[in-house]
Order: sequence, then C-alpha cells, then structure tokens
Amino acid sequence: MLDESCRLICGIDEAGRGPLIGNVVAGAVILDDKKPIFGLQDSKKLSAAKRNQLYELIIQNSLAWGVGQASPAEIDRLNILQATMLAMQRALDHLMKQFMIRPNLVLVDGNRCPDIAVPSQAIIHGDASTPVISAASILAKVTRDRQMATLDQEYPLYGFKDHQGYPTKRHLEMIHQLGLIPGYRLTFGPIKKLLL
Repeated sequence: MLDESCRLICGIDEAGRGPLIGNVVAGAVILDDKKPIFGLQDSKKLSAAKRNQLYELIIQNSLAWGVGQASPAEIDRLNILQATMLAMQRALDHLMKQFMIRPNLVLVDGNRCPDIAVPSQAIIHGDASTPVISAASILAKVTRDRQMATLDQEYPLYGFKDHQGYPTKRHLEMIHQLGLIPGYRLTFGPIKKLLL
C-alpha cells in the first residue's frame, strides 16, 4: 500500500519497438481518481475504435499526460532499447512541463526503467495488470498508429495502415518492389540486409 506521499503515480509504456519504420513512441499518464476511466487494458488487446475512444478519455480526464518519441535516426544511433528509454524520458518530461506536476512514483511496463529523477519501478506485463500503465500504453499506441495512418496516405502502396510498419510478408514484398522511403530504421535486420 502506497502512503499519502505517493499519491501521484505515473504510468509509462511504449509502442513501436518492433516495426521497421517510424518513431518509437512512449506515453506517460497520471490518472485522476475522481474521474475514473473504465475499460483500460493492454492497448494491443483493444480494437482500434476502443483504443481511440479511450485515448480521448485519457486526454480529457487524466491529471496529466505526455508523449515522447525517438526518431529512426536516434534508434539507429543508440539502438532500439536505448531509444525506447529516451522516448520514455521525453514522455515524462513532457508531462511534467506541460502540467507542472511531478509524480512521486513512476511505474514502467517491462523489466527496466529509464534513467529519470523520480523513483521508478518496472512491472512485467504492467500494461495488462496496472491501469495507469494501460493508459500510457493506449496513449503511445494511438499516437504511433496515427503516424502510420498519415504515412499510409503519403505512400499507400506500402500498406502501413494494415501492418503499422511491422515486417509482415506484404510489407517486405513492397520494400523489395518499391524501395525504401524516408523513416526506415537502417540498422534493423531486413533493412540492413536490403542495403547490403
């Protein structure tokens, strides 16, 4: 049981570690106990429509929220793990600067925490078990999915709205047929192999 000094609990999670293209995105959320949001769970287990609905509720009803990102160039330079940690740091920074709130504790989905100046705890499968992390997961995934939808409008033949940049058979076929566009992660296996 957390004491009164730990009331402001922030959840952090990421989306987009596995795709071949685009930013890795992290969300940070502090929920408001007075405005409960029902239906929070791992964003991957929700339909796109439900995720979008919950996204709006999170933006409207949370005490604070933030989004942080690391670019494909940063992913290539740092590696995906370190870039993910950077996106998480940026999400927390965004939350604190935007809302002038500093959490007492940060709960992070996974098995490690970013280097932040706030006490933190990693929770494996936290996006499925801890509502505040679920909220962060939804924030990150909807943000990234919207980026992929924009990319799909610019490059419709690649099918980004269907695979969100993951290395599906169709995606790899389109890369081989059409070539690379800006935003690919050049150090990721299938892209590195293509460049060689």
